[in-house]
Amino acid sequence: MTTSDAASTDRELESALAFWRDAGLEVCVEDSPIDRIHVPQPVRRTPMLAVGAPSQAEGPATDIAAAVADARARAAEAQTLDALSAAIAAFEGCPLRRLGAKQAVFARGKPDARVMLIGEGPGAEEDQRGEPFVGQAGRLLDRMLGAIDLTDDVFITNTVFWRPPGNRTPTLEEQLTCAPFVERAIALVQPELLVLVGGAAAKFMLKTDEGVLKLRGQWRDWRPAEGGRSYPALPMLHPAYLLRQPREKAKAWQDLLSLSERLAATGGGSLES
Repeated sequence: MTTSDAASTDRELESALAFWRDAGLEVCVEDSPIDRIHVPQPVRRTPMLAVGAPSQAEGPATDIAAAVADARARAAEAQTLDALSAAIAAFEGCPLRRLGAKQAVFARGKPDARVMLIGEGPGAEEDQRGEPFVGQAGRLLDRMLGAIDLTDDVFITNTVFWRPPGNRTPTLEEQLTCAPFVERAIALVQPELLVLVGGAAAKFMLKTDEGVLKLRGQWRDWRPAEGGRSYPALPMLHPAYLLRQPREKAKAWQDLLSLSERLAATGGGSLES
């Protein structure tokens, strides 16, 4: 191994150790045993309602086709991210608006970022503050991005813009009505890469039933529903899942390294050199 190779390895080890430290790993052995093998059952997704069918559990029916068409028209008119944010706030077609959310939660980050992260939906703290990924899971996400020196070159949003009741997984209907706004955000930011954070985002964006543990770490191509440019997309584990299952953080670190290497290959490194 050359001196240069050894120095590069040392930097990668230091970055990995910093990631684990910031993620909250302080000891190798704990006082009481923890079942690290247990894998929780996946949350069952609520099936999409038929167009015009009533939802007896959560309120009046939504005409999905009309709502999607309205969202697409509003999104197409938005020529800036600020205009898109205003269009989302005024949009009445997503059923989540009527289920207790305080406000629309659109995005945060750099408007021309190289990387765009798309998560599931806002939680309680995001609903209060009006920004995505600002709760405990969001703080972990920021530390993860910081570990590969990417904190200031990302744009972060979700597949839905209103908090689902009880932080449940958004339904397909809810994601469909918000999808035109997500696609318009991608068109306006024009990132080099997409990162799909968590199973709900990865499965919806990639139109697959595969679980996130199978999808994660695999680069896929994402293309808008109306056609056009495709984007490399990397599914990864949601930081909320990592908080519940810390044994999976090694997989998250592998995905971060894959993201960093892909960025370096497209013209600019993200790990310090």
